[in-house]
Amino acid sequence: MRKPSDRKPPAPRRVPASHGDGGKRVTVARALSKLGFCSRTQAEALVLAGRVTVDGRKATQLETWVDLATTKIAVDGKPVAAEAFVYYMLNKPRGLVTTRHDPEGRPTVYDCLKHLDHAHLSPVGRLDKASEGLLLFTNDTEFAQALLDPETHVPKTYHVQIDRLAAPEKLASFITGVEHDGDRLQARRAEVLRQGDRNAWLDIELDEGKNRQIRRMLETLDIEVLRLVRVAIGDLPLGDLGKGEVRALTGEEVQMLRDAIARKQKRPRAG
Repeated sequence: MRKPSDRKPPAPRRVPASHGDGGKRVTVARALSKLGFCSRTQAEALVLAGRVTVDGRKATQLETWVDLATTKIAVDGKPVAAEAFVYYMLNKPRGLVTTRHDPEGRPTVYDCLKHLDHAHLSPVGRLDKASEGLLLFTNDTEFAQALLDPETHVPKTYHVQIDRLAAPEKLASFITGVEHDGDRLQARRAEVLRQGDRNAWLDIELDEGKNRQIRRMLETLDIEVLRLVRVAIGDLPLGDLGKGEVRALTGEEVQMLRDAIARKQKRPRAG
């Protein structure tokens, strides 16, 4: 007959639970992000620096769990409460980098937001220094992540000036896809917008938005980009917003983007 083991059974694993009445257990860094205080990466740095307290006690572990409905969180002794979500669009000028602080001292997109309280505003994605056009900002991190998620990615439309006339076979390559440094790059749509004697403007729609995707595709086809302007995200157009100007999105525009995200989420996954 087998003797009972002297070893103690393992302690039950603690699993964060969801609660009713809006309560939800998340890590403290996630909580700061959901409350619109900062990004999750920034929140993790605050926790590790010992600047965050949970119900009056310093939290230094990233695994600290909190209840969004009941836990009192503070940063540097100041209580953190849920902010009202705000949504802005900027017509990014060429020559600005999409970051809050640039180590090289270059002008950034935040130079255009000086009249706003942008302490917790973050860009939704990026436009590189040489690119222009529609760039969104919000403190609603879940909304931003949903817009950028590969599974729910909302199409983005660009007008691109190239250094030559548009050859039909080159446009076809955008749709069938090209290889660049091991990446398969493909556009949802590529059409000639207009062209003159020496160059052309293309209307290109991306369904993914990988890093510098259009520039990399054109580089593969030995085509130089003269200008690249993002003119729409989903059905939200840049419109007549002047360069460097910023405005708040209307409630209808925010809902339009939410609807686009929801439509993508309902699509069955390939495979």
